[in-house]
Amino acid sequence: MPKVYAVTETGQHNISSALDFGEVEVLLPNNVQVSFSVAPTVARVQRRLEKFSDDDYLLFIGDPTAISIVSAVAASKNRGRFKCLKWDKLERRYIPIQIDLFPQKGEIYE
Repeated sequence: MPKVYAVTETGQHNISSALDFGEVEVLLPNNVQVSFSVAPTVARVQRRLEKFSDDDYLLFIGDPTAISIVSAVAASKNRGRFKCLKWDKLERRYIPIQIDLFPQKGEIYE
């Protein structure tokens, strides 16, 4: 079953509709201060994303630095590719977005 990796815990947002894309797993506690503990945060994210694959999604909630770390680690674990969920305010649902840092020659992105 695919997983949805939420960057941090949240009590402010209802993310239950992310369950449509897979089982939700939170990577970091809400109170983590990345700026004071970058190396341990990177190590923790690397462990938690060890089995990250094309089937999984990232849900960007929280500290932008933590979001950057999670994106970089996910891409490094999966040949430069990851999918994320973007909240569409008008449609009131998550939209999956695929990111490929190394597209094959001839692929067209609009």
